[in-house]
Amino acid sequence: MTWKAVPGFLRETEEHGEVTVVVEPARLVDAALHFRDQLGFNFLADVAATDYLGWNERAVAGYWGSDTGRDINRPGSWGLARKPEPKSKRFSVSYHLVKLASGAAGASRLRLQVWCDDGDAVPSLTPVWPTADWHEREAWDLMGIRIEGHPKLTRILMEEDWEGHPLRKDYPLGGEPVRFSSEE
Repeated sequence: MTWKAVPGFLRETEEHGEVTVVVEPARLVDAALHFRDQLGFNFLADVAATDYLGWNERAVAGYWGSDTGRDINRPGSWGLARKPEPKSKRFSVSYHLVKLASGAAGASRLRLQVWCDDGDAVPSLTPVWPTADWHEREAWDLMGIRIEGHPKLTRILMEEDWEGHPLRKDYPLGGEPVRFSSEE
């Protein structure tokens, strides 16, 4: 299927039987409406934010794999150091869409994706799929990705006075004292 009619279309990738359509962040809401209203993707299953800090800078060890996975009883690397495919920006935000008809068996799945840098905002999809509310709050709380137009962008997992976003790769580790209930 060609995705060039999707508003803000940048590129399409297909790996492991999964299709990802990347769009411009400014056109995310238009693209979501297109997928929902024109193509029938009527369910937002999840929103996943990923931090690619340092991705374009270092080589990684590779392994031989296939569409069925890899043999975990064999070594994971054969010295195939390579530079990973460059990423356009630091963060990706992936919206996992499902086309449900009369049940989930055989339902079509698609990943709608945008890329952003630290400090960039991504438009909220709560007007398109109300379930985006909690998923977008999680992306803000744990990754620090601002969701513009969100009805209540507040912390969902961390305490309100928590400093920083703990799933970012530059989040400082350690040094947090353990709190016990018997102590003041």
